[in-house]
Amino acid sequence: MKIAMLGSGFIGRFYADSLQGYRSKDKIVTIYSRREESAQKFAKDYNVPFSTTVMEEAINRPEVEVVCISLPNNLHEEAVNLCCKHKKAVITTKPLGRNAEEAKRMLQAVEKAGIFNGYLEDLVYTPKFIKAHESVKNGALGRILWAKSRETHPGPHSDWFWDIEQAGGGCILDLGCHCVEITRSYIGKDIKPVEVMCWADTQVKPIDAEDHAIGLVKYENGAIGQFEVSWTFRGGLDLRDEVMGTEGTIWVNSFLRTGFEMFTTGKAANYVAEKAESDKGWLFPVGDELNELGYNHMFMDMFNAMEQGTQPKETFYDGYVVNAVLDAAYKSAKSKQWEPVKLDIWRGRVGVSKDAHLQEYDADHYLVKEEVTHYGAKKVILKNKKTGKISEQVLS
Repeated sequence: MKIAMLGSGFIGRFYADSLQGYRSKDKIVTIYSRREESAQKFAKDYNVPFSTTVMEEAINRPEVEVVCISLPNNLHEEAVNLCCKHKKAVITTKPLGRNAEEAKRMLQAVEKAGIFNGYLEDLVYTPKFIKAHESVKNGALGRILWAKSRETHPGPHSDWFWDIEQAGGGCILDLGCHCVEITRSYIGKDIKPVEVMCWADTQVKPIDAEDHAIGLVKYENGAIGQFEVSWTFRGGLDLRDEVMGTEGTIWVNSFLRTGFEMFTTGKAANYVAEKAESDKGWLFPVGDELNELGYNHMFMDMFNAMEQGTQPKETFYDGYVVNAVLDAAYKSAKSKQWEPVKLDIWRGRVGVSKDAHLQEYDADHYLVKEEVTHYGAKKVILKNKKTGKISEQVLS
């Protein structure tokens, strides 16, 4: 693929390292940056033949096949509209928009233009997530009841993140978009999120947006998604997921505990991992950061889908649903109540009630629990179907 990269900063460079390294056949051919020196430096570092500070010039070149947006949130819609104007395939970093209305306009624009669109939610492409999600899909955990995702760190790298007008929000939008898509993937992306309860506050940073938040997302089938996000966490980048079902549980620690631990005085230390706060003491390096953060699998999925004429796993529609959930989270943080998720466009299942969860033991009882005690007896706890009385039986 021949790619136009929009944005030369932190995420653009992460993307470039993966784009030009993993498949070894994709090439960034144009780079747009708002600053001339940044555009030229990126072009030099990644051997890009054309650089510009005019966004349309980067997009509207005959060699460009796909546009990769790695810009501040407030510039996403402008870039998407230019891709639609010039009929260029587009993939964009998260979140899709600053709010659901903005995201909906972008979704409708790309679908009206008939162009390929991909949502670059890298954390549903990490090797650990892919393995865990496959287990969930195969039924290893039974019916999913609860999925929790946590992303916390000391805060983002660039100034625009801290400006609520450019970013659209604080850590809920920046990190919650990851967590919501992770948990809805485990629960089922065809299951409708219906309401959200969220606490948020600005506890540490001198900013207008929230720097710490916890939320619950209720789904139509009774499942609960949970997110924990913070720009105030000290100690590095903490990415963890938990999934609980009727038949099992999965715990995933994606980054802070990698199985690679090192102590150093710092005399010859170097880069350790994204958001690492120190280069001495006990450190937790990451063996292959691009792979562990999902970038390689994400771009492979995007480009394979383009080449095969199919949809990728993550599209603008997914970004829109995430934005709608986060809008409800922001409303709830203010109202201190459950707030409905407003989805003008919903393409999943409708009218999904709680799955039947009562397990029959015999003609008269439901099974509550069975266990083997520490003294060797096998015991069952039962509920009478007619009276509702709880009883137990020792079987051996």
